[in-house]
Amino acid sequence: MLLLLPVQAVLMAGIGLMVTGPLAHRWPVAAEEGVNRGLAAHRTGPLTAFTEWLSLLAGTQSVIALTLLALVALTAFSRGRRLREAAFLGVAVAAQSAVFLLVTMVVERSRPHVPHLDAAPPTSSFPSGHVGASVALFGGLAVLAVLRPPGARRWVRYAVVTALLLLPLAVAFSRLYRGMHHPSDVVGGLLNGACTLLVVAHALLLPWHRARRPLPGPGADAGARAVPEYRLLPSARTDHHTARAVPRPEGTGRRAVVVRHPHGCGPELAERVRSVLRRHGYADQAWTRTTAEDAAGGLAGRIAGEDTDLVVVCGGDGTVRACADVLAGTGIPLAVVPCGTGNLLARNLRMPADPAGALEAALSGETARIDVGRVDVGRVGGAGPDPESGSARFTVMAGAGFDAAMVGGASARAKERLGWAAYVLSAARHLRDPRMRLSIRLDGGPPRERRARMVVIGNVGTLQGGLPLLPGARPDSGLLEVALLDPRGVRGWLAAAAHLGARMLPGRTAGETRGEYGAVAGGALEYFSAAHVDIRFARPQPRELDGDVIGSGTRLTAEVEPGALRIWLPPRTAGNADAPSGARTPSAAEPGPRAHDFDRG
Repeated sequence: MLLLLPVQAVLMAGIGLMVTGPLAHRWPVAAEEGVNRGLAAHRTGPLTAFTEWLSLLAGTQSVIALTLLALVALTAFSRGRRLREAAFLGVAVAAQSAVFLLVTMVVERSRPHVPHLDAAPPTSSFPSGHVGASVALFGGLAVLAVLRPPGARRWVRYAVVTALLLLPLAVAFSRLYRGMHHPSDVVGGLLNGACTLLVVAHALLLPWHRARRPLPGPGADAGARAVPEYRLLPSARTDHHTARAVPRPEGTGRRAVVVRHPHGCGPELAERVRSVLRRHGYADQAWTRTTAEDAAGGLAGRIAGEDTDLVVVCGGDGTVRACADVLAGTGIPLAVVPCGTGNLLARNLRMPADPAGALEAALSGETARIDVGRVDVGRVGGAGPDPESGSARFTVMAGAGFDAAMVGGASARAKERLGWAAYVLSAARHLRDPRMRLSIRLDGGPPRERRARMVVIGNVGTLQGGLPLLPGARPDSGLLEVALLDPRGVRGWLAAAAHLGARMLPGRTAGETRGEYGAVAGGALEYFSAAHVDIRFARPQPRELDGDVIGSGTRLTAEVEPGALRIWLPPRTAGNADAPSGARTPSAAEPGPRAHDFDRG
């Protein structure tokens, strides 16, 4: 997530170049000098003294001193229990300063043509460094105050948070009043500081905050576990009346087949997985390794003719996809040990990030049925789709164009060293790829002619860092969600980024984004929903399934298989309260499962 900071710097520099270039003589940028002149003409003694104090408070020396003081308080007085919070605050302040310096190296903007009340540093007026630093410091302290457990005097905390959030706004006014910045400069500072807080919080703070109350260990009292009620989702080959919930395994002797990716699952993790399975009654374990030629590790042969109670997949989304392709429709439950590059299916199902912890949590819950997508891409052979039928299943997303080029451009070595950040570096190399001409048909309807840089068909919709590319996607809806990305120029990329970034803001719920179809973000994004999607390209395009490149082609056809895959999911606890629910048998008074019963949080 922290590797989004260079992207933020590029976007901020782009905004600055637009303010100093094409927008310099257009309203409202052209009217900014009038605001500075008006404030300079109405300066008063008390207000001048007050704004001087605010500018000193947000100056470089003051911000460094206050940050160090806060870090000492968080580490020393908490006896090391708040190291993660201290790291969040320190990284936020430092990252904001780094982005600010990078932007000022690209953007050159003079100070307002009014008397200056402070010494002007030899940097660009855009963005305001004082404002950005105050947002990172005081806004970061406000975030820490909000995330603390509520105490008896809540009004005190609310007052402190309000004061901390008002300080950056007061600093912004002081920089305008003292003639040091234009209005767009302070807006840029506010945006830079807020984006830095958002990125750093998602990277360092929020995952830890959500997991502060861990799942009960194997020695805990089973009766104390908060196991929720579950609704069993319909399978493509069962009806609502014959489906039954699968109870938690008891006793010994159950058989588990473990598919292990040799790079993602090392010897230490493999031993932890063995231990977790034994604790849950799976004494009979058959292990198999994936290969470049067989991403499922011969799973079909392992489960043929033998009673298999569980298949455990230790790997990333590509390994999970290959195993799900084998298991779909069989009724054999799948458990995921997320140890790959992206682990998007596990992230969307709100599973713990720790691989062995995810397995422990899942086997402490119950099973649910989720949809899978089936893609017909032609006879491309290899380790992708079935070379005979030219089809394959996916659990996360299928894509073409920029998405597939990004996946194909990330080398195995880069993914091993950098993780999913390797995709970010690969994406930068394909930003200038030409747009695609395509036609899309939904559920057999008329073709719609479009141009796009990327097309994504999703069973789930959230990418790394919680970015909701397909906000309406849910793995039990019986539908596939489609997104066409077609930004035009810098303005289009900024509009798309702003639209997607707004979905990540605190307080946004999944319900606010569902049912939003059609063109958004000024036409840079367009959403569709259907059970059957048929896309044809004017020229061969690179394509991918769950992070695996499947070769170029002129067609991408996908359909949903509702409830085809049974999967183990963790119980809903205080530590993962936004996790999706699992499965239970509907009562006689209920009409059967509905799409919204699988809550994505």
